[in-house]
Amino acid sequence: MKLAVLILNKEEQLENFLEGLIEIGITGATIIDSIGMGHILSSEVPIFAGLRFMFAGARPYNKTILSIVKDNKVKPLKELASKILGPLEESGGGILFFIEISEVVGLKPEIQ
Repeated sequence: MKLAVLILNKEEQLENFLEGLIEIGITGATIIDSIGMGHILSSEVPIFAGLRFMFAGARPYNKTILSIVKDNKVKPLKELASKILGPLEESGGGILFFIEISEVVGLKPEIQ
């Protein structure tokens, strides 16, 4: 199993992405409101205020989506992210990564 983490920069795609998760058989996720480091530094830390130009056009807020997935869902999840957000390497739509999980307690049996 893996912990899938998507930092979704295109908040307007959240509903489409969650619907896509259901379609590929991923039925559980946690969504957290998040803010990028660049936004905090450029807007709230005076010493970095001059760096605002570096973050022009960047979205200040995003959603972080966490889901524990079976290994066979990694490829479909990557494909879903690319379909909805465009190629993540190019689009700025988000960042997707996976972390290996050795043990989970409290998860519904059908996931395990």
